[in-house]
Amino acid sequence: MAMELTLVPRGTRVEANGAGAKFDISGSPSRTFLCTLTVYDQIEQESIDVSIYGSADGETWAPMPLLKLPQQFYRGTGTLVLDVSFRPEVKFIRAQWELNRWGRVAPTPMFVIGVEVVEIPAMPKRPAVQPVASA
Repeated sequence: MAMELTLVPRGTRVEANGAGAKFDISGSPSRTFLCTLTVYDQIEQESIDVSIYGSADGETWAPMPLLKLPQQFYRGTGTLVLDVSFRPEVKFIRAQWELNRWGRVAPTPMFVIGVEVVEIPAMPKRPAVQPVASA
């Protein structure tokens, strides 16, 4: 049965940079996931950047994200595939977000979001490149 994880519950109101709960993906046979960020509400002149980070132990997180979802400014969804099949050390994932606000109105950004991750079949592996013999 495919893993279905809610990294950030639907309808979560975020007003500052933060991170969601960690999830163990070590039991995933494909190690490939469809990640979806949904923005349910927002105010004007702001953006949100959501990234997926990986960890071997669930305590120490890599300095660089495994995946950055498309930056969002308005309501809607952004979806990308996360393939960690080439990263066997990654046993846990979590979502982290950064908010940005500009303009002359209230200085506090606000988004209502959700981040879901669904396991999908593994991506086909590229065959090894064979050198071309010169004549």
